[in-house]
Amino acid sequence: MMMKMKLFSALMALSLAGMAQAATEGKDYQVLAKPIPQVQTDKVEVLEFFGYFCVHCYHLDPVLLKHSQSFAKDTYLRTEHVVWQPEMFGMARVAAAVNSSGLKYQANPAVFKAVYEQKINLADSATFKQWAAAQKGFDGKKLVAAYDSAANQAQARKMQGLTETYRIESTPMVIVGGKYEVLFNGDYQNGMRTIDELVAKVRSERGLK
Repeated sequence: MMMKMKLFSALMALSLAGMAQAATEGKDYQVLAKPIPQVQTDKVEVLEFFGYFCVHCYHLDPVLLKHSQSFAKDTYLRTEHVVWQPEMFGMARVAAAVNSSGLKYQANPAVFKAVYEQKINLADSATFKQWAAAQKGFDGKKLVAAYDSAANQAQARKMQGLTETYRIESTPMVIVGGKYEVLFNGDYQNGMRTIDELVAKVRSERGLK
């Protein structure tokens, strides 16, 4: 009898611990009033609206990039630069080039460092190209080619359209499955756990394996 009671107590403790760790609506996340369509509808999207000018994005970026490398094959990271005013369009072009070149994991840390630590005006086209060409940590020529591509400005305008259509008024904003916004509350590591739980929630809701 005593053994059964101990086993029951242990199971209850584990259950309560699991409940304590579960993401809570209103505390760890909130549901968007207007869902944002995913790019890939057959997977779970983790979407970040960010700005290279944003100090909170600067601190979140290495945490989120590292964590996204642990995502399952049915989950992917999408990043969109906000455009609140014309001066931000140049940085949206940089973000679009980073995305389309496939250099997000290599170039993003360097871009943040250039903008935030070195105070380099990468929104200026000539300055950006000169800076990119001098980089050793990634293929700068590939990044410049993406920046100069015919699609680049259209991609940046799409970022501007998303900012306006969905009224993105603060950064960083991370949205899972197009409808669950993560509330970081200043704790990015705990936010990664929330992302994982929301990914599992979306996966379950959609019947994904």
